[in-house]
Amino acid sequence: MRSLIHLFKYAKIQPLAKPLGKFLTQALPRFERFDAVVPMPMHWRKRWSRGFNQAELLAAEVSRLSGIPVRRAVKRSRVGTVQAGLTNAKRRENVAGAFAPTRRRVDGLRVLLVDDVMTTGETAKACAKALKRAGAAYVSVLTVARVDRRIVAADRKDRVLQFPESTFSGSLEDAKSGSLA
Repeated sequence: MRSLIHLFKYAKIQPLAKPLGKFLTQALPRFERFDAVVPMPMHWRKRWSRGFNQAELLAAEVSRLSGIPVRRAVKRSRVGTVQAGLTNAKRRENVAGAFAPTRRRVDGLRVLLVDDVMTTGETAKACAKALKRAGAAYVSVLTVARVDRRIVAADRKDRVLQFPESTFSGSLEDAKSGSLA
């Protein structure tokens, strides 16, 4: 899975969005309903440099397969430094205030935030706070993989991705507290 994500993200093999999006859609919890799919926003400079936002491609595929509409309700308002190799505290600091609501409100909606990989959850928390400011009633996060931080602590260079049991990473109902539920 790690190689697949790297090919998708860095080798720019965009057709991989289809099987990864299908994987995400199959991992959706059957007991929850969502009103909107929101891709993790990428700053326009990074998007211009990469040529695409992988989270947008994944969100579009989840939307196509599930029938849940995509909403771009948040934007990345400032560029942060690369998160790889940063401590949890530095990651939190790096994304603080990095997201802002757009004019597209999500008042009262149950939002599904889609991204490729979750490492510490700090980016997701910061984005969820912006979605709450945009009016979201509820924010959940769906990622292709999640880094197992216990293993990362032992060897920061050999990150181990967990899936599919960690694919649905849970609710961010109380984004203000900064805790993943």
